[in-house]
Amino acid sequence: MYKTLLRPLLFKFDPEKVHHFSFSSLQKASRLPGYKSFAKANFQLENLKLEREVFGLKFKNPVGLAAGFDKDAKLYKELSQLGFGFIEIGTLTPKPQEGNPKKRLFRLKEDQAIINRMGFNNQGVDEAVKRLQSNPGVLIGGNIGKNKITPNENAFDDYRICFEKLFPVVDYFVVNVSSPNTPNLRDLQEKEPLTHLLLKLQELNSSKPKPKPKPILLKIAPDLTNSQLDDIIEIVEQTKIAGVIATNTTIDRQGLQSEHKEEMGGLSGKPLTKRATQVIAYLHQKGKAKFPIIGVGGIFTPEDAIEKLKAGASLIQLYTGFVYEGPSLIKKINQAILKEMD
Repeated sequence: MYKTLLRPLLFKFDPEKVHHFSFSSLQKASRLPGYKSFAKANFQLENLKLEREVFGLKFKNPVGLAAGFDKDAKLYKELSQLGFGFIEIGTLTPKPQEGNPKKRLFRLKEDQAIINRMGFNNQGVDEAVKRLQSNPGVLIGGNIGKNKITPNENAFDDYRICFEKLFPVVDYFVVNVSSPNTPNLRDLQEKEPLTHLLLKLQELNSSKPKPKPKPILLKIAPDLTNSQLDDIIEIVEQTKIAGVIATNTTIDRQGLQSEHKEEMGGLSGKPLTKRATQVIAYLHQKGKAKFPIIGVGGIFTPEDAIEKLKAGASLIQLYTGFVYEGPSLIKKINQAILKEMD
């Protein structure tokens, strides 16, 4: 029903407005009598074989929602009812920021893709923390970044603020230095500044008066060369972070057909499927499977998901595939994983 009725209607309107409309609609629907039973029957798949223990956390299934969809932790409870095994919120920054000027979100229908140049638009970490106070009933990742006005030499201060405030209310952290939509942010992916940033966060992590530190992951761009990926492997080993998310959006525009193909921003969706899987496989093989990888990028079918898991991903995340294929995709992937295990 989503692909035949809802999607054609929604895709007639501005994508950012549709995003907010969808949020509002899902919130209202979740309050209707019988919705939980409907969601459980149609979207959720409970099976102990789907459980995964990764970086010390137990995931009820390996299919998560990538950061960027629920930036401000407004809808994680409702989204979890669609069958996701975990939800990643953010990217969050210390101070609220509007992001880049509109229009900043574009559908590339012919390419089954999206270009965004949102620019870390969010209400700030404090607002998200307020919403995350109650037990969500699903594992939550906190994706953190820096404010646009913060120079790179002071970037750690922003990551530290977000880390400190989110620590009591998220299960793991993701350090985002790979978005192409914040000026000079990707410079922090270079070996020296990235090592420095992660070591300082790990130092902060180990100083917490808690039973144990929280897993810290690094989200990387698909545009890194093999030499840069080798640096990432060394950095993970040196800093002892929990793992890597591969990959963020790309700035590559090769082979695109849609009218918006020249728009500035990060490209996600089908054009990223192959490259994201290549990065996962490279990190898994050259890193000798020493650290977990969350695979994300161009997952539109159960086969796409299985391919990434076989390439070395321990978990996967959806974003653009979720927008194009609808919520039934989550259950279909989990069914395919179970079938693959038989």
